[in-house]
Amino acid sequence: MGESLTPPARIGLVGCGAISGQYLTTLARTAGLDLVAVADLDRTRADQVARAWPGVRGLPVDDLLTDPDVDIVLNLTTPAAHADVALRAIAAGKDVYGEKPLAATTAQGREVLSAAVSAGVRVGCAPDTVLGTGTQTARRAIDDGLIGTPVAATATMVTAGHERWHPDPDFYYQAGGGPLLDMGPYYVSCLVTLLGPVTAVVAAGSRTRDVRVIGSGPRRGERIPVAVDSHVTGVLTHAGGVLSTLVMSFDAVATRAAHVEVHGELGSLVVPDPNRFDGDVRVRGPHDPDWRPVAESAGYRGAGRGIGLADLAGTAPGQEPRAGGTFAYHVLDVLESMLTSVAAGRSVPVRSRAGRPAAVPLSDAR
Repeated sequence: MGESLTPPARIGLVGCGAISGQYLTTLARTAGLDLVAVADLDRTRADQVARAWPGVRGLPVDDLLTDPDVDIVLNLTTPAAHADVALRAIAAGKDVYGEKPLAATTAQGREVLSAAVSAGVRVGCAPDTVLGTGTQTARRAIDDGLIGTPVAATATMVTAGHERWHPDPDFYYQAGGGPLLDMGPYYVSCLVTLLGPVTAVVAAGSRTRDVRVIGSGPRRGERIPVAVDSHVTGVLTHAGGVLSTLVMSFDAVATRAAHVEVHGELGSLVVPDPNRFDGDVRVRGPHDPDWRPVAESAGYRGAGRGIGLADLAGTAPGQEPRAGGTFAYHVLDVLESMLTSVAAGRSVPVRSRAGRPAAVPLSDAR
């Protein structure tokens, strides 16, 4: 990523739940980031993290958001709280980097971006997995013409549901959750990175059951309500004319389909899991007897969750970070438009636009 910032960006983390451990691993090894404070509605969780990090303070959420020693608020709260925490941090003059989605609705997302412009601060948002070598190598292959002009793509995520492993999975089955808004950001971010913005969508959805049973942790056996579609299928029309088929499901068990495939006039490309940073890219042309590997050629090597935060911290003032708010808003707009299409039973235009973020040269994450 080049030279680290001097001094490092001072990070205040809000939300010490399950995902925070992966971010903390990245914070521990990234020279340009300095964790200075943590907060959680459950104060004991924040205090546990603070005790494990010398010099890090455990604070109430309100105190962290206004703390003068915090430069960037890392917002790892549940999706329903993303916009509220972001807006409060922006009001205090902080840059914000959040977990996906940017907000629970596009209306909230627009409010966050507008507030950031007015305050002169920056917004970044996960997923940053698209900055790793997997998606970036695939992008380089497409841009270099390896498969010719892209024609179509498929993206498939099938799992029996997060309640099997998550001790508090309620939010996955409420507004702002479901497979589309939970896992869809990874796949749509990948598709937009590879093929450009989306102009229209058409989708259908279903729900196999109205309750789920928690499978692990202290609440094991507890039944939780399902308020969203747990299987959504759609077709995305990209600005360049490429058609992407998206399948997101919490209702099935498994699939042998590739996570993402891109088909062009001269060949087809297998793209690794967009929920990971790395993985093998493979290509097959009309005369190839089998799939062959594509050499790693772009992206942050060894990246983990939070590399987008480091990228934001290292982005020059006035420039949009690669995992930036405008891109995240477009992804959210695509997903919400799919849900609108499910309800309306027709094609829905996607009004927002976002350019493809700058490509990531092959480099070590540090």
